[in-house]
Amino acid sequence: MSSVQQTVIYEEAMDLKWLEEIYGIPGGSKIKDCIQCGTCSGSCPVSWAMEEMPRQIFAMVRAGMRDKVLESTTIWTCASCYQCAARCPQEIKITDIMYILKRMAIRENKPRSKNARAFSQTFVDIVNKTGRSHEVSLMARYMLATNPLGAFASAPVGLALLSHGRLPLTSTKVKGIEGLRKIIAKAQQMGGE
Repeated sequence: MSSVQQTVIYEEAMDLKWLEEIYGIPGGSKIKDCIQCGTCSGSCPVSWAMEEMPRQIFAMVRAGMRDKVLESTTIWTCASCYQCAARCPQEIKITDIMYILKRMAIRENKPRSKNARAFSQTFVDIVNKTGRSHEVSLMARYMLATNPLGAFASAPVGLALLSHGRLPLTSTKVKGIEGLRKIIAKAQQMGGE
């Protein structure tokens, strides 16, 4: 027989200031309308890889569990497909709120956000340079920034992809890259990574 471990969160442990900050963001107050139906979790194509389901994240937000939410892998696993938001009976902008939670985790320098920030910045730099992602550059720069020794462990996978023609060594610039660079600059000015 397995035992159930339960952690009780007392009202004093709730971060009410953070909760008000969440409710103050555009669409954030809609979290109060969440009926915990699970439609978001059932619609999510990557829920299998999440620590907590999206509905659980919203329950934790409503409980003022700031650290637990911002340290969760769920906010980083979100595929940004918007299926959850499109199907939510309460019309909660779930994906947009996940983005806001990611930005909060980055701002507060939460441990999981460091690798995500390195990946995001590397991706944006490469796209800003050529107009498209280049997997070899992305993997190499990301691994060097986050786990240089881990690059050796990943080398066999990269070599196998390369030998099967699935990993191009070169990248070409897209036409009209200046327009794309303006869009990226505008997004960064607005607080995007």
